[in-house]
Amino acid sequence: MAEAVPGLVRITERVWWWPHHPDPDRVQAGVGVIAGDDGCLLVDAGHSPALARRIRNALGGAGLPRARALVHTHHHWDHVWGAQEWAVPVTAHELTADALRAEAEKPWSEAYVRAETARDPRLVPSYTARSRAMAEDGWDSLRIVPPDETFTDRHVIPLGGVTVELRHVGGGHAADSTVVGVPSEGVLFVGDCYYPPPYHLREEGAGPDLTLARSLVSAEYEWYVESHGAPRRRAEVEAALGG
Repeated sequence: MAEAVPGLVRITERVWWWPHHPDPDRVQAGVGVIAGDDGCLLVDAGHSPALARRIRNALGGAGLPRARALVHTHHHWDHVWGAQEWAVPVTAHELTADALRAEAEKPWSEAYVRAETARDPRLVPSYTARSRAMAEDGWDSLRIVPPDETFTDRHVIPLGGVTVELRHVGGGHAADSTVVGVPSEGVLFVGDCYYPPPYHLREEGAGPDLTLARSLVSAEYEWYVESHGAPRRRAEVEAALGG
């Protein structure tokens, strides 16, 4: 993965990655870019409109075609709040659609954030990160975008020269978690699917779902990309999971 432009890392011939932010307090998930002959597909939208614009500009700097589609790995804010900037069709699991419609009904503002964190102090880390993410554009600019297309179990998106496969896997982190595979490139985007639940929903002692993580590893994929970590080769993942 030596070839890169600022912020954008090339994993394979057709797959790129905008890395997560190393500061966990920022709660900034990475964003995948799959380059087809007919345009790019984004794996998650970025945690804010401002970040989505930076990634969009980086596509041009890397000589990549314009985005033509977007898929969500799940509904959590740090994966979806940039969707309004892409202005492309969005595909997601049907549970993601339900969750985003509910999120869109909330009166997002600094006053709402203060009220919610006062009601439940365990929301402070997440809601503080949301305020930081929206500082550049302001809360009035936020528009949560529901998907244009939903699926239940599996879904395939042809891009021209490459096919993207979506598969619902669920898990404790989010019931709508979806993995996004690019078999011809040997890359699997796993999102946050095996992570423990979000902090405000997490029971004491909850940890990653290693059974789910192990179920994702196969000879079909050489690269495994989680949203808050660096892309890893299969051998590294297998070693981390105990073979």
